[in-house]
Amino acid sequence: MTATSHTLVNSSLPPSPMASLITIELTLDHEPLLQRFFEANPAYFLAVQGEPAMPNEAREEIAGELPADLIYSRKWVVGYVGADGELVAMANLLSDIFVPSVWNLSTFIVGTSRHGTGEAQGLYQSLENWAARNGAHWLRLGVVKGYERAERFWLSRGFMQTRERSGYQIGRQVHVIRVMCKPLAGGTVAEYLSLVTRDRPEP
Repeated sequence: MTATSHTLVNSSLPPSPMASLITIELTLDHEPLLQRFFEANPAYFLAVQGEPAMPNEAREEIAGELPADLIYSRKWVVGYVGADGELVAMANLLSDIFVPSVWNLSTFIVGTSRHGTGEAQGLYQSLENWAARNGAHWLRLGVVKGYERAERFWLSRGFMQTRERSGYQIGRQVHVIRVMCKPLAGGTVAEYLSLVTRDRPEP
């Protein structure tokens, strides 16, 4: 990994917004736990990859290699565990991606049975608040164009599209990706794009 050196204010995990859940950092020791969660909640994978989670999906999520030239300071794979010891949600973040203070939310999945309960909003807000406390001024992510549930969710959380990337293959499917960002400490999209030039709209 190519990484810059940035010190986190608070390296503890994001707190769970619900007393019924605990937060853990997912490592390869938790691979079976994450794989069960992925297989029990196929909606994300069917929408994004066109097929259920592959047998090595959890291993790739936790320990898959990132591009050699990608600059970031830390990878966080966060799990939310219920009273039965099983995952109910997970998130994958990179801190200080490309430049200091920009964080990337690579994956955010909440169990299908909890959709419509408001829990996804609470879990995401806890992640956002924690990232901001640890130095994030911006969050960025990519969402598959046409994956309406995800598009609505991220727009409702205050994310703004900066550009689209076409021809992006995930699993069996080729997508257009909507690249989005959100300011956490004030600022404008123009200021963000001055930092992360790769997210500027194509002319």
